[in-house]
Amino acid sequence: MGSTSRPHLCLFCLALLFYSAISELCNPQDKKVLLKIKQAFNNPYILASWNPNNDCCDWYTVTCDATSHRINSLTILAGNLSGQIPPDVGDLPYLTNLEFHKLSNVTGYIQPAIVKLTHLKSLTLSWLNLTGPIPDFLSKLKNLTSIDFSFNQLSGSIPPSLSQLPNLNGLRLDRNKLSGPIPSSFGNFPQGLYLFLSHNQLTGSIPSSFAHMDFNYIDLSRNKLEGDASVVFGSNKTIQIVDLSRNLLKFNLSKVVFPKSLTSLDLNHNMIYGGLPLELTTLNLQYLNVSYNRLCGQIPVGGKLQSFDYSNYFHNRCLCGSPLPSCK
Repeated sequence: MGSTSRPHLCLFCLALLFYSAISELCNPQDKKVLLKIKQAFNNPYILASWNPNNDCCDWYTVTCDATSHRINSLTILAGNLSGQIPPDVGDLPYLTNLEFHKLSNVTGYIQPAIVKLTHLKSLTLSWLNLTGPIPDFLSKLKNLTSIDFSFNQLSGSIPPSLSQLPNLNGLRLDRNKLSGPIPSSFGNFPQGLYLFLSHNQLTGSIPSSFAHMDFNYIDLSRNKLEGDASVVFGSNKTIQIVDLSRNLLKFNLSKVVFPKSLTSLDLNHNMIYGGLPLELTTLNLQYLNVSYNRLCGQIPVGGKLQSFDYSNYFHNRCLCGSPLPSCK
């Protein structure tokens, strides 16, 4: 190669380096934070694409905002990840979505630095091995629309302050070790909330404030809740799915007014008495289970009631009629 071509080659190399520098969209501070997170987890294979020589907007499990190019989503799913969620996650100030899911070796408390993520809309820390309480600071994240802490080992009581989240439409705290009552303030949530509190150790009664709350889907099953659950229902509500099974609930089902919107009702394994209201025949029920209660009287004929298996009705005090044996 002639000596005259060498300067051209050098200029080409410099141009290539310059182009690479200006073509990287990732914010350098965000990139630095992500690399700290990777290091905190001991550089796991699932984060192998987090190469400092590449644009972090192209890395696996993260996305950048199309305009600002700041990291707005961090989603790490079902990989071999061990350790605690590092405080560095709080240094991604434009995150709207944070998700750690199906990572059974992720341990520790819910990371306090999450409180700095004021733009956060969706927070999912599910199927991990988190312990400790649900932190009160979550109520400060006013943009949250969804919280999912299901399938962990969280304990203690549910903070009433969660009801101060004005945009929340989904709350999953199911399959933990939570105890104490359901906060009465939960009757102040935005209407249409999905509420999953099942498979915990919750006690006390269902808050009377639920009479003013119109859930979309509520699952309180497999707890130790007592008393009257009729406040969940009402003629003017639009609730679709209700699961109150395997509790200690005791109320007269005959007096419950069901909303026309109801499509699934599970009340099995309680101490519910009375009879099945005739209005159940007018509902478009896809699922019904009232077994293992203290119900009496004839199962109303009509609607979907005879389409369910006898096991959805059996083990009651004196319930009878199809699909159970006929009344005497």
